[in-house]
Order: sequence, then structure tokens, then C-alpha cells
Amino acid sequence: MTDVPFLNRQALYLRPDPARVLVRAFKPAIEPRELNPVDRTRANHIIDRVLALDADAATAQLDDVLENFQGRHRNLLATFDARADEMEDTLAFHPALNETQRQLIGAYFLHEYSFEASALFNPSIVPHPDQTAAPPGGLRFILSLRAVGEGHVSSLTFRSGTIAADGAIAVDPTGRLSAIPRITSRVRGPGGEEVEVTFRPEEDISERVIFPITEAQSNGIEDARFVAFEDGGETTFYATYTAYSGRAIRSELIETRDFVSFRMTPLRGAAAKNKGMALFPRKLAGRYAMIGRQDSENLYLIYSDDLHTWDGGEVILKPEFSWEFVQIGNCGSPIELDEGWLLLTHGVGPVRKYSIGAVLLDKADPSRVLARSREPLVRPAPSEREGYVPNVVYTCGALRHRDLIILPYAVSDTFSNFATIRIDALLGTLRG
Repeated sequence: MTDVPFLNRQALYLRPDPARVLVRAFKPAIEPRELNPVDRTRANHIIDRVLALDADAATAQLDDVLENFQGRHRNLLATFDARADEMEDTLAFHPALNETQRQLIGAYFLHEYSFEASALFNPSIVPHPDQTAAPPGGLRFILSLRAVGEGHVSSLTFRSGTIAADGAIAVDPTGRLSAIPRITSRVRGPGGEEVEVTFRPEEDISERVIFPITEAQSNGIEDARFVAFEDGGETTFYATYTAYSGRAIRSELIETRDFVSFRMTPLRGAAAKNKGMALFPRKLAGRYAMIGRQDSENLYLIYSDDLHTWDGGEVILKPEFSWEFVQIGNCGSPIELDEGWLLLTHGVGPVRKYSIGAVLLDKADPSRVLARSREPLVRPAPSEREGYVPNVVYTCGALRHRDLIILPYAVSDTFSNFATIRIDALLGTLRG
């Protein structure tokens, strides 16, 4: 069986690159805040060894570190200083440090992490907030991707690109360096830790990596479904994502206006205990609306007056066709058309094969299903079956451009590609 004839697969393969690294805190012992003066932990042993170096040896060692790593990271000495600042409680148990000693100790308590060494997948796409230099009749976009590195830890990374008037897609070159943001606020809210982070404006969008920060996210920020949300003439970019601690999951919300500063907030309510939530791009009758899955099989429509609290919901879609008998889920936020809300879905069939389909929901009442695809729009092609998780195509969000749907999609949980779909032909295949 082949894809539908009105789908055009591109050849824009975004593959994981193990050469892309960032620096993370290295913690060989218990957290500094838990230490006391009588603890002779491994961390203190390392610090004692550094302080035992004479001035020339310490300077030579720091110079050697810079020679090896300076070209791989921006502002490396400032990063060493910042790591030493984080360890202030531990360093207070030792004699006063000079600048070289502090920077060298900071270096010993950092390590490089190849954040996309294993996979670069599950993309979503939104218009770029800055449309300067967009092609005539086209637009600039930002693509979010789930990156996976050592230990199967997931982080959020980005790319930018353009869509021409005729639908031709180009992805901008990826920056050579990578960086995690500065934490500007970290408070405990009613649902857990709320965090605000900021990147340096000079860092290219492809250099920005949002790595797990809170305990709830410690094993991954997974499958962000970005949407350009319009309210009162202003656009805010929201994404629901799955926070994974290694033991439990929950849905959280990230928001930004510029993709430089971000706020990350846990979602509350019974519906937020599951994964795969996707926000409608505007309020419906004055209320926020989500599509989500609460029972591992079906899709629900959920309304809320509070963007951060989600309860209840009603089932609107159940597995019906053979390619989705195991379960169905959403593939990103609904896309508004004149004819209704276009919702891309994924279905799981025999041998756990994932395919992508579509549903048309009534614009005034999205609980009404007007039509749905009886056969998948996209299924794993012969060249796309192999990877970390075989036989999977998946997306976390598409967008409309003129008479096309621009569909970034992941292949076997390993790499990503693009396809375009003609809207009129797509709607013509959906059946009530």
C-alpha cells in the first residue's frame, strides 16, 4: 500500500548529529546544598586536589582545558564561573579561591553532553515571529524537535527555514554551537515548579536547547506540540509537552513570544495526567480548548476557562479502521480551514505500525466529527521503516500555507523529514 497521490514527500532529512554538544553540570556526589563541613565526599576530594596545585600548574591546566574546548562552546570561562557559583555552599568549606581556581573547579564539575546523539524526531512547525526576509508569497517558520542523547534523555531543540509561495521548503543551516538558557525565575506554583528561562539574543535559533530543569522533567521534555495562539490581536506560541521524571509523566505548558525567553508551567487537573494534549489555536466561545487522550485509546475534546487547569472532556474519536485498532492520538493542534478544524491523527495498527491520518471537525462545535480518513495519509515507506523504533511515522504539528498543509514528520523515532499535502484533495478523501 502506498501513500495518497496528493502527498509529496520532500528530501529534507534532519538527522541527529552527535557532534552537537552542550555543557551540563557534572555531579559526582550529593547535591552541594546537602553537604556540611564534616562531609568528606567525592566532590570535596576533587576540590582539595585542585587547590593543591601550585599557581603555575593551575594556570597551565586551565589553559589546556580552554585549548581543548574553547571552540566548541561560547563564553566558556563565564560558564566555568557560573558553575562555581552554583557550588558556593560547597566551596565555602574550603579556603578562599582565586579566579583561576574557581574557573578550574567549575570546569571539573561540568561535562559535555551530545544532546541529539541518538535521535532528532517528533517535529512541530509554526510561523516565525519575525517574517523579515520571508520569500515573496511565502513565510518563515520555526520547527521544534525532540532530541535524544545519552541515557535516552529528551530535550527541546529548534530549526528555522522558509516556505516559498509554491510550497518549496528550505531549512536554514544549523549553528555550529549549542547552548542551554539562563534560568531567570524558578518558583513553586500550585502544580509544581514553574520556570522561566532566557537565551542570549545573539544565539541562533538552532543553537538553543531547552534541557530538563525540574525534577518532573529530569528524564525528558518530550513531544512538544507548538501552536501560534491568537487572542485579542496578539500571538503567543504555546506548546504542550510531556514531562518525564523516569517514574511518572505529566503534561506541562511552555509559552514564548519570541523563542528567546520561555516560561514552563505544569498543567493541573485530571486531564493533564496524560500525554498528547494539543491546544486549539484560539478560544472557542470564550474558552480554551484541547484535544487529548485520557484512556490510552480514544481522543477527547476538553474545555477550560483556565489555561493551566484541565478536567473532564468527552470522547469524540475512537479507533474505527484497521490501521488504528490499537489506539489513536492527535498529531498536533487542529488547523483552522473554511470547512472546519483539520485534526491530524496517528493510528497504531498490527505489529505496532504507526501511521498518520486526518479528521475534519465542525468549526462551531468540534465535538461533531464531519469526516475522517479511512486509510492513512502517511505510512512508513520502505526506506523509512528502520530506526530506533521501527515502522513509525509521527508528527507533533503541521501548518497551513495557502492551499497546502506543510507536514514535518518523524521516521522511526530517529530522524525527521517533510511532506506537503494539497488541502482540496485531502478533504476530498475524507468520509463521514
